[in-house]
Amino acid sequence: MRLTSLVFFVLLPYFLGAQEPAIQTQQDSTATQTKQKKSPFKTGFYPLGFFDVDLRYFIKYNNYEGIRIGFGGITNERLFEDVKLGGYVARGFKDKDFKFSVGGSVRVNKEHNTWINTYYFDDIREIGTMKYLTDDRVYSVFEPRLLNVTQFYKYRNIMSNIQHEFSPKVWGEFRVGHSKIDQIEDYQFLDNNVLYSAFETSEVTAALRISPKTNFITIDDGRVEYFDGLPKISAQVTQSVPGFGGSDFSYTKFGLKLDYYIKRKDLSSTNILLEGNYATGDVPLTHLFHAYPNSPTKDEILQRFSVAGRRSFETMYFGEFFSDQLLTLQVKHSLRRFYFSDSFQPELVFITRHAVGDLSNPERHIGIPFKTLEEFYSESGLELNRLLFGFGLSFAYRYGFYNLPDFEDNISFKFTFYLKL
Repeated sequence: MRLTSLVFFVLLPYFLGAQEPAIQTQQDSTATQTKQKKSPFKTGFYPLGFFDVDLRYFIKYNNYEGIRIGFGGITNERLFEDVKLGGYVARGFKDKDFKFSVGGSVRVNKEHNTWINTYYFDDIREIGTMKYLTDDRVYSVFEPRLLNVTQFYKYRNIMSNIQHEFSPKVWGEFRVGHSKIDQIEDYQFLDNNVLYSAFETSEVTAALRISPKTNFITIDDGRVEYFDGLPKISAQVTQSVPGFGGSDFSYTKFGLKLDYYIKRKDLSSTNILLEGNYATGDVPLTHLFHAYPNSPTKDEILQRFSVAGRRSFETMYFGEFFSDQLLTLQVKHSLRRFYFSDSFQPELVFITRHAVGDLSNPERHIGIPFKTLEEFYSESGLELNRLLFGFGLSFAYRYGFYNLPDFEDNISFKFTFYLKL
């Protein structure tokens, strides 16, 4: 990994941080906040008496489970003010397997919204994802990239955590958990001359999220952000403890994410996302990093026509790259929306994405072919959003060192979906 490139990526947010948005948006009125608090599409929960139904579990789709239907949620203050019980159950039509979670929470400090939670999970997870714990508390009604994911592993996890609000704009989480991992893919990890397909991990994780310029309202089930006056900073460190509870490996993982938003007087805006991930030790592929690829592994452009993600690499194929050191930069510049009528106001967005990474001892990962990212990966393109009922079009082109020989293999053409509620 080139030192000059790393220095450029690291220093970039400091230069950007010196810029103030050209306009300032005032905090919403109490009436507006109350309306947002009650809207299930803002919070992600639909109240039914003493039970809040979690809208995320109703229906999903991916290439392994096919259509996945489920039901889940959590109790609210109508049952107990400082105790919550919750979980979910789901089933995939393609794999014909049930997944579930069950657990509960106790609030120990109301002033700082401090909760202690204990949950058990039996589910699947995408290989190579970096999940920031504090991002769980910010609800998104639709995650389009999940439709295309192909590589998963099975996990059974029991965890306990404490969530604490240090100040209105700083909150964190400390979690301990033990997982049993089984492979769906034909994968084995070589460690001390032993091949592992099934293994166990015991992890301790600390996470922090800082939103110094973000206004929001807080509800019992999490935080609802209603103005992105960024930057937002998310930091996380995970330590696997070998031998504890039968844990097989020792590794450490770090993650840092900087998210900056600039809004201008002409109603254009720029969003910059810089993220760095680093892992050291005996880390299986399931727990390494990818750059959130979103291109199905099919030959023809129209065969790859699907839904574009919000922050994914649209021309990067699933399973193409994995890293234990990864740095990504994504920049989206949105022009002022074109006004044709009150119901038709499309939006043009220019996008560029870049990634660079590395992987120590790739020969230890057996069964899944992949490449590493020692050179720069680059793609750029545009989106024309909100053409009809929230749908639009996305185009991206892959260039630079990882440009592929066949021209059409470098092209991504998809639709976008931005639902305004």
